[in-house]
Amino acid sequence: MFSLFTTRHLHFVFTLCKVITQAVLNALLGRFWSLGHMFDTPGLEESHTSGGMRGLTNYHLSCCVNTLLQTLSATWEILDLLEKWEAARGRRDSRNVPQELKRVLSAMRGDLPQPAPHRDFLHCLDRNCIRLGMQHDADEVFLSILNLMQQQMDDRALALEIQNLYKISVETHLQCLECSSIQTRSSYMLSLPLHIKEDTNSLESCMTSFFEHQELRGINRCFCAQCGMKRTSKQGVKLLSLPRILCVHLKRFRNMHSSTLKLDCRVTFPETFDFLEILQDAFSTGFEQKDTKYTLYAVIVHSGYAACGHYTAYVRHRVNKHWYYADDSHVQQTSWEEVKTTYGGHCRETAYMLMYRRDFKEEGRQPEFSG
Repeated sequence: MFSLFTTRHLHFVFTLCKVITQAVLNALLGRFWSLGHMFDTPGLEESHTSGGMRGLTNYHLSCCVNTLLQTLSATWEILDLLEKWEAARGRRDSRNVPQELKRVLSAMRGDLPQPAPHRDFLHCLDRNCIRLGMQHDADEVFLSILNLMQQQMDDRALALEIQNLYKISVETHLQCLECSSIQTRSSYMLSLPLHIKEDTNSLESCMTSFFEHQELRGINRCFCAQCGMKRTSKQGVKLLSLPRILCVHLKRFRNMHSSTLKLDCRVTFPETFDFLEILQDAFSTGFEQKDTKYTLYAVIVHSGYAACGHYTAYVRHRVNKHWYYADDSHVQQTSWEEVKTTYGGHCRETAYMLMYRRDFKEEGRQPEFSG
């Protein structure tokens, strides 16, 4: 009895300390939440919506998932595909992520003043080991949601269509610097992970670095089949195909001395860009796509520190093309100038994930700017 009593009290103290720490941090950042907001207590939170966009209540530290849902809602291709899908036997399964995602994205399309209901989706993620009441990494949760959709959709064709929205196909070349033999391997990624330097960066420079050849020496040497041993080699990556939706992950978290640090350094990014203009040498000989221009439509933002932070999002409205800022239940119209404040700087909100949509020439679409 004494052991159980002590454990319960320790759990309570730990939870309370976590809540207080989060509240104090966000107070310093100018975003103070009441304890009622942290625990989603009815009647203690004012809800705001704007321009037909619905906010999402912060429920047991759900800001990470909230921002991803705002981004997925702005990726209208996802819901368009999910609406074509009916799960086997039409029975609802509380563990099925694509089922619950379809429900919450449909609700977010509604023009109602109160936040969209999404607790069932959060509990569904919790049943799939994306736990409530914990800090999460937005990129990891995003990839987990995509993987769970692949595993849990019984319509394989539609599941692959959803995956192909984000699929970046690449060809990796590994050349032995002793015998000059080349090994080639094809693979794919669902997001483009970009390393950033600890000073000033641009999206273009980060992409250029990603596709540059790298020498693999020492413990990084690779096995050469022709030499029969590990050799110093040169590795390069080439693009085979580009996705409809390009997810860019700015790797701001770095493990140093057994702890995780966040890089607040500046990373600029454009509202629109053309791969052919900034990465002329990054395409394989088999690349045949004509459409390589992309327009930004969502930015996932992280503020605070690696161990204790907060996520918000900037999303571009599908119809009126205006930018909106979503901070849990609070949604307001904003501008491209405000989006650019997330480039980074000391103790500021920093862009962590960027979502770009490919422009289709055959559809007659042109990039639309926010002024």
